[in-house]
Order: sequence, then structure tokens, then C-alpha cells
Amino acid sequence: MRALLQRVSRAAVDIGERRVGEIGPGLLILVCAMRGDTEGEAAALARKIAKLRIFGDEDGRMNRSVLDTGGGVLAVSQFTLGADTSRGNRPGFSPAAPPEEGQALYERFCALLGAEGLAVETGEFGAEMAVSLVNDGPVTIWLDTDEG
Repeated sequence: MRALLQRVSRAAVDIGERRVGEIGPGLLILVCAMRGDTEGEAAALARKIAKLRIFGDEDGRMNRSVLDTGGGVLAVSQFTLGADTSRGNRPGFSPAAPPEEGQALYERFCALLGAEGLAVETGEFGAEMAVSLVNDGPVTIWLDTDEG
């Protein structure tokens, strides 16, 4: 699985005029299940994100996790993270999991984040969404379970 994490002051996702998810300080996670991913990758990614120390401590050093800070998580499905741009100018998305598998893994990933003790808001799988955020830092981290 792939995830792009952004430490945020706030983030929200809207579908049309309807707000479907919103957090204050915490993490916006854009997440993509890749072809061949299993629940094992979803669990590993959720554990890593929950414990990743990218929030400042009292000395301003990145020593605290989103769990430590009590921050929220907004997880948004993002199949375009699976883009293959190796040929031509138009990306291909065949490396991403098929929609049914992708949705099941996205939903399981969100549930696993909740099981880690995080307050999780979500987007809506497969929907055309407008995501807004205020990046804090800015801090943006790329995670890929294939890269260890």
C-alpha cells in the first residue's frame, strides 16, 4: 500500500456541497491499495502511521506521534498514487488494486487506524472529492509498504 501523509493544522473533504470528513490538527492521509496488497500491508501501514514521530515535542523536535498528540486522521482513498508514469505522458493506473479490492483494503486500513486508537474521518471511496488542508510545517511523508 502507498500513503502520502501530510501533517495538518486542519483538513476537510467535500463531495459537492456536502462535507464528509473534517479534522483539526493531525494527519491527512492519501492512501492507495496496490495490486496484490493484502490485509497484512494495511495493518503494517496503519501501525507505522500511528507511531510515526513527526509532531513536535516541547523542544520543537519531531518526537511525538499523532497518537501522542491526540490528533485526528483524515484518510482519503487516492488510486492515482498507483500511477505508472514510465511510458509516455499519460499515466496508467493498472498498478493500483482493482476497485473492489481497493475499497475493501481502504476500509480495512481505516478500521485498523481506529483500532490503533486514532479518531478517523474518511472520504468516500470512488467519489469525486474536494480535499482542503492547511499543511503544518510543511511536513509531507511518503510511505510504501513495498519499500520497507
